[in-house]
Amino acid sequence: MAARKTADEIAVMRRAGRVVAEMHERIRDAIRPGVTSARLDRIGRDVLARRNATSNFLHYHGYPAVICASPDEVIVHGIPSDVPLDEGSILSIDCGAIIDGWHGDAAFTAGVGAIDAEAQRLIDVAEASLAEGVAQMTPGNRIGDIGAAVQAHAEAHGYSVVREYTGHGIGQAMHESPDVPNHGKPGRGMKLRDGHVLAVEPMLCVGGPATVLGSDGWTVTTADGSLAAHVEHTIAITEHGPEILTLP
Repeated sequence: MAARKTADEIAVMRRAGRVVAEMHERIRDAIRPGVTSARLDRIGRDVLARRNATSNFLHYHGYPAVICASPDEVIVHGIPSDVPLDEGSILSIDCGAIIDGWHGDAAFTAGVGAIDAEAQRLIDVAEASLAEGVAQMTPGNRIGDIGAAVQAHAEAHGYSVVREYTGHGIGQAMHESPDVPNHGKPGRGMKLRDGHVLAVEPMLCVGGPATVLGSDGWTVTTADGSLAAHVEHTIAITEHGPEILTLP
């Protein structure tokens, strides 16, 4: 059963979430052809240092960076490198922050320079799928309502949703119970209550949903080489509805 957070605990998570939002803003502004994802990682580190926050990604099970940088067919967990980004690619950035022991976690996907209409449509539908899932996060609904909403919107627009990797509870650990799948049936799973905080993270693919784990033990790609997009927010469930904690 997921632990419910108090108003004071959520307030600290809101602070952590705003650090994540600033990391997103600074990194998004720097994404352009020729920039390396290693450079983007350094920008994330600078934000964390200025805000007296720590990374929940760095050294997590040995992970070597403060961001995941996942281009094109990479779905999640791409390791930053010194390879320059190509015009027309898309890039997913996932990162987090810890303030006073409480975590924030969020992801976005952006184009590198000018991208084609299909790539932009994938990003737009991923973001809309996340919004559909967040809209279900009210007390009395269930985990399955979130995944069903994400899945329905994605599949209605012709995209598949990844099933092996999910969203999650979050609090004093980055990954807490419950898992939050991006598919499901309405009315199934844990009942949502005021004080639950969840990270919801749709992963959409242009092709099929099958995944491949790379030899580095981290990088997850689409099995068919098709484009993928990943978006995520940390959301608190309140009596007044969902509050996204990882917004500026």
